[in-house]
Amino acid sequence: MKARTIVLGLAMCLAPFISAAAQDHGEVGVYGEYFRFQAVQANLAGVGARLSINALPRVQIEGELGYLFRRGFTENFSNGVPGNLSTSASNVKVLHGLVGPKLQFSRGPARFFVVAKGGFFNTEINGLSPGSGFTSQINNLRTDNVSAVAYPGGGVEAYLGPIGLRFDVGDEIIFSGKANHNLRMTLGPHLRF
Repeated sequence: MKARTIVLGLAMCLAPFISAAAQDHGEVGVYGEYFRFQAVQANLAGVGARLSINALPRVQIEGELGYLFRRGFTENFSNGVPGNLSTSASNVKVLHGLVGPKLQFSRGPARFFVVAKGGFFNTEINGLSPGSGFTSQINNLRTDNVSAVAYPGGGVEAYLGPIGLRFDVGDEIIFSGKANHNLRMTLGPHLRF
């Protein structure tokens, strides 16, 4: 009797995981990305990939890695003295990764979802470095080229069988000296497995 009660209790605890596994295990996809990088006032484009694994029927753990292509911008240098301002052409490229839960609001061919992820943001900036006593609007990104990020967002994915298309939008917040809010949108094909 005691053994049956324990087995029944374990089965009830594992039922959501078994149910999720019976439907599908997760999703994998690639995407094109638009990123409005506020620190350098530039629009960046890139590519990435993501993997989502079902934890519960409407909850997935999702990880992604994206690369934003090299983009030029004008960098201003100042030493605080009026009239002592110089500009330089610089460029930036970014590698960023995120991981966190994805909560789906519906089942079926069209699914709305929200995400709350955290991760890293790695910048590589090439161009003239500020001289002694000069500062730039992006000194913090030059010295701390890996920053922590938070990404709240949401979107929709639509499936026809196992093949689908996903669109999401959110605010990638970079913590480098201060919170820097950046618009991020992705669009790409997905595959349920």
